[in-house]
Amino acid sequence: MARPASVGAVSTRDATGPAVHHYRAHCSWSGSTAEGYRRYDRTHAAGAAPADAGLTLSSDSAFGGDPALLNPEQLVVLAAASCQLLSFLAVAARARLDVREYRDDAEATMPEAARPVRLAEIVLRPRIVLAAGPTPDRVRHLVEVAHRECFIANSLATPVRVEPIIEFV
Repeated sequence: MARPASVGAVSTRDATGPAVHHYRAHCSWSGSTAEGYRRYDRTHAAGAAPADAGLTLSSDSAFGGDPALLNPEQLVVLAAASCQLLSFLAVAARARLDVREYRDDAEATMPEAARPVRLAEIVLRPRIVLAAGPTPDRVRHLVEVAHRECFIANSLATPVRVEPIIEFV
């Protein structure tokens, strides 16, 4: 599958206020839906310049997709987990904490009984390993600060909950 053409992130600033960031992405698909819902290929390409990496995606296998490929629902969970990781590292660095490892096993639920069907909740479960020094309560507070600063969690209607596990080396 060819890498999709796409345009990048742009930031603008005028004299009256803070910067406004614009993000663009591209998705493309080709094939045929002539044989009906159960028969068409859900595989498609996505990208967002200036990143060189593109993604090959599908739908969830429950909806006829390829389980070996990422799907949009997984990307939303991944975006929330990645943003929380980056927000926490920034908050921890500003607080002069020495974070050694951060690993998140995030998950979301999407019950089909509720209409419209949507992600009902995202739960982030980061395991954060730090050098000795701060108290667990201090680290939990900084996890909460990072969550309040997380651009993706702030952008979602879906509740995002963070359940950290804190360890020291």
